[in-house]
Amino acid sequence: MLTRRRALAGLAAAVGSRSAFAQSGPQADLYGAQEGYPVPSRLVGQLEGNPWPPKYRVGAFTHLDRIYDTRTVSGAAEPSPFKRASFEAPAAVADHLARQPVTGLLIARADRILFEQYQYGRTDRDRFVAQSMVKSITGLLVGLAIADGAIQSVDDLPEKYVPGFTGSEYGRTPIRALLHMSSGVEFGEDRDDGRDLNRLWRGVVAGRGPGHGTVDSIRQFNRRIAPPGTRYAYASIEPDVLGMVLKQAIGKTASAYLQERIWQPIGAESDATWLIDAEGYELAHFGFSAVLRDYARLGRLLAHDGAWNGHQIIPAQWMMDATTVRPSDTYLLPGKAMRGFGYGYLLWLLPGERRQFALVGDLGQRIIVDPPSKLVMVQTALDEADGASWKLWRTLVAQLG
Repeated sequence: MLTRRRALAGLAAAVGSRSAFAQSGPQADLYGAQEGYPVPSRLVGQLEGNPWPPKYRVGAFTHLDRIYDTRTVSGAAEPSPFKRASFEAPAAVADHLARQPVTGLLIARADRILFEQYQYGRTDRDRFVAQSMVKSITGLLVGLAIADGAIQSVDDLPEKYVPGFTGSEYGRTPIRALLHMSSGVEFGEDRDDGRDLNRLWRGVVAGRGPGHGTVDSIRQFNRRIAPPGTRYAYASIEPDVLGMVLKQAIGKTASAYLQERIWQPIGAESDATWLIDAEGYELAHFGFSAVLRDYARLGRLLAHDGAWNGHQIIPAQWMMDATTVRPSDTYLLPGKAMRGFGYGYLLWLLPGERRQFALVGDLGQRIIVDPPSKLVMVQTALDEADGASWKLWRTLVAQLG
């Protein structure tokens, strides 16, 4: 008990200081501490995919570019500064870090960092994998492509932009339904130990699936079980369809588009990387990695509904459409789409009267945003139990929001 109290006191003392770093973390030996947090081999990653056994997660989640081919999203020539603010954190912050396998935690409000802590030997120079948070980034790029006129409407069909989808069920699904993960096309994300997701991975990333290439790998899922736009069902393939539409519509890579339209305009301090598939396309559902402060910059942009220092980078109307539920789409409301959460345009919607939303990735990756207070919490992790990050978030909003 005394050791744990000392650990909590040490974490609390770091609050309000500059970035704090810890070599260890909860259950560090389980996560590979004795082996120096090893990085799995490229072969393991290519054939078996994610998630890796716990002992590889620290290494894999911060060195994805050693395992897969990636494309660089270059940071800004002049990074935008973050100010530091003194912050008397609730005890819940220190307790969260002492209990949960969190690799990085950053709390910011507007342009001020209130708290920044790293564990398991990670630092503020490490790039942390977003897991499924990149799906939300894909949704933002679709919004920009519509604003630019490259995509005409959320009501358009993918086959209009990708001839290879012509005649397929995904090709006949409106973009809006794909953004809402309500295509109605059968895809069992978690069924039979992720059977469908593994089939998609082998075809798209490893290039070992049926047919030839990314489009054919997607087309193998072609059974409609519900009309589009009527039933939410989480399916990682749906942002992949959007990724192909985006690539054909904008005529450049998703990495280049992200760099040009978001990453450099918000003054990202570091390069990010994005996993590319067997054909050289960015994988829209996984594989983006960035430093925590750049994730916080992205969160700050979203907290201001797409505005950055008075300049509208993402249309404000798109942000409202992406984070609210239309009266005709009540199946997307919190508690109906998911237990406790709703769903927008590839963004999770938090319950309650207050408009809050999040980018969410498996095993505890989070960027949670409260537009009214401009509060943002970024977490990267190796796992999460009992919805711990959401409990911490509610504590922070109660104190700071």
